[in-house]
Amino acid sequence: MYDMADHRISVRIPQHLGQRLRQRSKLKGVPESELVREALDSYLPAPQKVQSAYDAAVALGVIGCAKGLPRDLSTNPKYMKGFGEDRGD
Repeated sequence: MYDMADHRISVRIPQHLGQRLRQRSKLKGVPESELVREALDSYLPAPQKVQSAYDAAVALGVIGCAKGLPRDLSTNPKYMKGFGEDRGD
């Protein structure tokens, strides 16, 4: 059920749509407004969750695809030699 205090709009529709809406409302035994909400809900689907770049890369198989490299350069002392030292610039 919808909270009617959420948002109210007024819409003008052509006579032929109004007739079809009334007919469907009577046929289904539901208010016209419920049919309009259902139609809007199907036409305007909820936005999908935004995926992070990392999650997208994992899903595409990009993460870990390079062969012959260390898994994590930050754990290899060879690659960390001199890191953070003052070079006297």
